[in-house]
Amino acid sequence: MSTAYQRAPDELVSGSMTRKLLTCAPDTTLVEAAHRMADRRVGAILVTENDGLVGILTERDVLKAVGNDSISCSVADCMTHDPITVGLDASNGEAASLMIHGGFRHVPVVDGQQLVGIVSIRDLLRLPNESPSGV
Repeated sequence: MSTAYQRAPDELVSGSMTRKLLTCAPDTTLVEAAHRMADRRVGAILVTENDGLVGILTERDVLKAVGNDSISCSVADCMTHDPITVGLDASNGEAASLMIHGGFRHVPVVDGQQLVGIVSIRDLLRLPNESPSGV
């Protein structure tokens, strides 16, 4: 038995994103950032400086550093600088398309220049009657 489900085409990332952000500074050690990600059970940490988004560090970045025997570096050495973002008015479909074509699983959400959330592929796949995002 299968259950057909389709999100409304006009559903926005503002309704799917996580607002409880995990952030760190660029000079945070890679090990500290990885511990914080593991504690929160998330696959990415947003890197901020002076209240602005400067990068994103993901599980893939951490694994690459481990594979290169370079875990003693800072987050700035391993993160994706100036990541692609979406606005609050972006649809879930737009965010999913960015992820699919860009080969990543997390997109920061901004309101103008202010970081307000993050949407993951898991957030986009979660059915509305499941646990709230970020839990």
